[in-house]
Amino acid sequence: MMVVGRDGEPVRVLLVEDNPGDVRLIREAMREACFQNPLQVARTGEEALGILRESSEGSTSIDLVLLDLNLPGLSGLEVLQEIKSNPALSRTPVVVLTSSQAEDDISRAYSLHANCYITKPVDLDGFLNIVQSIEQFWICVVKLPMGMEEA
Repeated sequence: MMVVGRDGEPVRVLLVEDNPGDVRLIREAMREACFQNPLQVARTGEEALGILRESSEGSTSIDLVLLDLNLPGLSGLEVLQEIKSNPALSRTPVVVLTSSQAEDDISRAYSLHANCYITKPVDLDGFLNIVQSIEQFWICVVKLPMGMEEA
């Protein structure tokens, strides 16, 4: 199933994840749910910010970011801070999807305006369930904002 946004374009998701196993699991969960929307993967915080800046200047925007906190180079919290402090990117919903259960990480993510914080389960079924729940809620239920040019 291809889900389209209010602008009639496919909803585009950016996964910021350096663990190839987690990338594979997320892709598999999306495939099982018949989710056919574009999924772009960034393996570092720097790469993610480059993709987001490029998309905010182009005709295709990123509609949702799935962000791991434990990244090489810029941390996920630094990426989140940059996204939410940049007027061209700040309305992009960011779902923190990480293995960290640290209260400091949770508090800091929300203070930096993460839209939600989800701890990755350790078992395969739990992981697939979480990814499908994110997809169902954030792609199918929530009304995502149109690009900044509409603001």
